[in-house]
Amino acid sequence: MSPPAGFAPLAADTKKLQAGPMGEWLQHVATEIRKRNFPPAGEKILVAVSGGADSMVLLHVLHRLAPERRWKIFVAHFNHRLRGRASLADERLVWRTAEKYGLPFAGAGADVKKIAARSKISVEMAARKLRHEFLARLARRWKISVIALAHHADDQVELFFLRLLRGTGGTGLAGMKSLAPSPADGKLTLFRPLLDCGKAEILACARAEKIPFRDDATNFSPDFLRNRIRNELLPLLQKNYQPGLSKTVLRLMAIAGAEAEFADATAQAWLSAPADQAPARVDFSRLPVAVQRKALQQQLAARGVVSDFELIEQLRIACDKPVSLGAEVSVTRDAVGEIRIAASASAPFAQGQQTILLRGGAGRIEFGGRQFSWRQKKLAAATARRFGRHPVTQEYFDAEKVGSEIILRHWRAGDRFQPIGLPAATKLQDLFVNGKIPAQRRRELVLATTAAGEIFWVEGLRIGERFKLTPATRRELEWRWDNKKSPQ
Repeated sequence: MSPPAGFAPLAADTKKLQAGPMGEWLQHVATEIRKRNFPPAGEKILVAVSGGADSMVLLHVLHRLAPERRWKIFVAHFNHRLRGRASLADERLVWRTAEKYGLPFAGAGADVKKIAARSKISVEMAARKLRHEFLARLARRWKISVIALAHHADDQVELFFLRLLRGTGGTGLAGMKSLAPSPADGKLTLFRPLLDCGKAEILACARAEKIPFRDDATNFSPDFLRNRIRNELLPLLQKNYQPGLSKTVLRLMAIAGAEAEFADATAQAWLSAPADQAPARVDFSRLPVAVQRKALQQQLAARGVVSDFELIEQLRIACDKPVSLGAEVSVTRDAVGEIRIAASASAPFAQGQQTILLRGGAGRIEFGGRQFSWRQKKLAAATARRFGRHPVTQEYFDAEKVGSEIILRHWRAGDRFQPIGLPAATKLQDLFVNGKIPAQRRRELVLATTAAGEIFWVEGLRIGERFKLTPATRRELEWRWDNKKSPQ
């Protein structure tokens, strides 16, 4: 469709673009796109538009460039249904803007919060997954191979700290790429033309060009880690530590990304080289550590195994030593650096359980070859603390949080536990691996849960975070165990 009457295409309005600051900025974006020569002339582009300033400016820029590049622009909007009427107003703005520009529009939505809860993932993760899947479906339906996203430089800085806090390697610290495959369909290309532009520039462009947009109130909610990074951490760092934080971080991301790409390519070349061709196929032990890690990571990924730092390090440090991937699968690295995945010869999970009713002040019971005893005691506010060191077979818990019933049992597949000090529950399997607890020993350990099934104690590990004593504790549970069987 042709642009609305009075809308001047970029090629015919170069002088106007260069006349003022906003013209210069638009021209800069146009120049970067021309340098990259992507998307190619005549390409179809699906633009993801949320209604916020970033995506509305992106749509404006690409639509303005379209006549010169002979692009065909399509508009997509995904409604996350997180803000009620405000979410509907976002969708209405995007639809009306597409209509004003004479561009095809498609919208969809889902109850992201409900889906996140059902899938046991964060709202952010669920929103990203659903959004990318929608865009991929739409692109395939309209036979489009390029999806334009409005990520910018400030997003990159936030992503750097988000991944830094969660733990990542050089590839993760490198952040987003201007061109990257879609996570929902590797045949589709994500295109981010504003990635080197700051948020302030984008907002200035929106004001100067009178581009309407809507603010998302959830961007200020402290419930999301990214928002706390944006609104609390970054201002603090910029004010008190590094005024030029964004420039410094973006430079670091570029360095980390380039070095990660080099290690990745070197590992790929090493894996591809025949074993009898020296020096291309040097001994695994003589490779730089970064290349060793990448070689292992690539082999695991090719076999569909999602790896983390602990798994990679266990394989890298010791050859011919099986590392458990689950209840029935293990992986091993041999002396030449190649991995093998095989079924584990591990023992089955131990069965049986014992219920304890905490009636009265104290009691004793035997389970799993161990004797357990407990004692409940009321505490005054001034004494509701036991933060010191205890004997290795004794712990203290908040009795009111544990409740009146305890279930003793052994480890089961899928068990999750949040030891004191960790921000969230994690798989017991991972905790055992990190603690270097042998596979057979894991199945012998006893754990304790509440009546609702929440684990608060695992033999040999730290106590549960939610059940620790605090100054607010009014009743404590003293928990003791003896690893020797009682006399017959």
